[in-house]
Amino acid sequence: MADSNGDRIYIRRLHARCIIGIFPEERTEKQDVFLDITMHADLRDAGASDAIEDTVDYKRVKKEVLAMIEASEYFLIERLAEQTAAICFKDSRVHRVEVVVDKPGALRFAQSVAVHIVRDRPKDAPEA
Repeated sequence: MADSNGDRIYIRRLHARCIIGIFPEERTEKQDVFLDITMHADLRDAGASDAIEDTVDYKRVKKEVLAMIEASEYFLIERLAEQTAAICFKDSRVHRVEVVVDKPGALRFAQSVAVHIVRDRPKDAPEA
């Protein structure tokens, strides 16, 4: 069921380190990345019951995202964002995900480079 009231769960400024980048110098040492994750889900049942079983387990999401990132060696932050969204959709309550991946120091004279993706639940997403 879609959230008619705009319910969201935020994971803000999640910090991880990974091999990321297309240049040889980026492929030797882990770099910092920061993620902002927004999961759209109907949270009314959890608000009424006060039970973890009735909401998205954001601790599980965080652990899976960190494990994926720390083991990854992607070339693009776009790929990292897509894989993060896929993890969020493992919970059937999540019907939309927004992911921002921020890579500090990626460009000279810029504080960081970031991508922001918005994905709706794929029809073939696994149910949790």
